[in-house]
Amino acid sequence: MLAFTARGIWPQGPDTVLPPALTAAQIVDQMQRHSQARTDGQKHLQSIRQYQVEYRGFSAVIAAHMEVEYNYDAALGKSFRIVKQSGSRMLCDKVLKRALESEVEASQDKVANALTPANYRFHLAGTENLDGRPAYVLDVQPLVASKFLYKGKVWVDAAEFALLKIDAEPAKNPSFWIARTHILQTFAKTGDYWLPERNRSETKVRIGGTAVFAIDYGKYEIESNAPR
Repeated sequence: MLAFTARGIWPQGPDTVLPPALTAAQIVDQMQRHSQARTDGQKHLQSIRQYQVEYRGFSAVIAAHMEVEYNYDAALGKSFRIVKQSGSRMLCDKVLKRALESEVEASQDKVANALTPANYRFHLAGTENLDGRPAYVLDVQPLVASKFLYKGKVWVDAAEFALLKIDAEPAKNPSFWIARTHILQTFAKTGDYWLPERNRSETKVRIGGTAVFAIDYGKYEIESNAPR
């Protein structure tokens, strides 16, 4: 991996904090270590998520919304309970409910879907100041075509080696009817943990039109295994 010196690629100013000059391999190794430590500390998570989808095409607009209770248990894994739904029943069934099913499916094989050298090729593209925090920017390319992997860029916090942002597209097109999908996901810190904050995906449909899918992950209630 090509090692970048932070001074050469980080825009400097009076308040700039330069991140350590690490290689992509070192950043990913630290990211894995910190991620495992955070996962080991989580006993239970709960939040109320808001799922929305809107399709525009052929002079028509249809939309759907779903409120979902999300639970993560260290022993049992993820579970979802639909609290309420509104709008297009077709979009609820074909898009929103399938999104829940896909997340459960992906969580059942975490190793095959993790952001690790076993699944991705990494290249250090530079560093940026993201929301006031120095971050490494990595280009990521999947080693296999999977609907649960993606290709694009990720931002990794330079101090805590947590994901801050993902800007990508799926490694494998999930359907013939989809021409292209752009994914933007952000993360925020709750207590000692970095967790998904928002997800927005824009999909171009081959037969015409655009679908925008969004998740607001809500406020988390966290139970830890031990004081951190």
